[in-house]
Amino acid sequence: MPDVPAYPWPEDALSEKFLAATGPGGQNVNKVATACQLRCNVFALGLSPETYARLKLIAGSKLTIGGELIITARRYRTQEANREDARNRLAEIIVAAHVVQARRRKTRPSKAAKAKRIETKKGRGEVKRGRGKVSLD
Repeated sequence: MPDVPAYPWPEDALSEKFLAATGPGGQNVNKVATACQLRCNVFALGLSPETYARLKLIAGSKLTIGGELIITARRYRTQEANREDARNRLAEIIVAAHVVQARRRKTRPSKAAKAKRIETKKGRGEVKRGRGKVSLD
């Protein structure tokens, strides 16, 4: 599991529920609830409006209308590993929401670049024109 910077969230904003998982585990899968469903109330995190907007884009369908971010972890065979995986994934999403993308500045090609592009296009046209039918005059 990758190391993600610890995000200081209030514990009352999180709730965990363990479900019966699919995937690896053999017969144990049918007996033990190992998948972790982590719910995080994003309003309790005190995010800025810009960060919340980015979080909505990143989380997508994992974010409910009520403001709960739901992460289901079922990669591993134990509850503890899935709990850790869910918390790491939550931290990754929240850290990514705090990253502000640099605004893109529009640029234009220079006159020299435009002229070079036209010259190469003309050169290619000449090559293609030279591939025409040969007349035997």
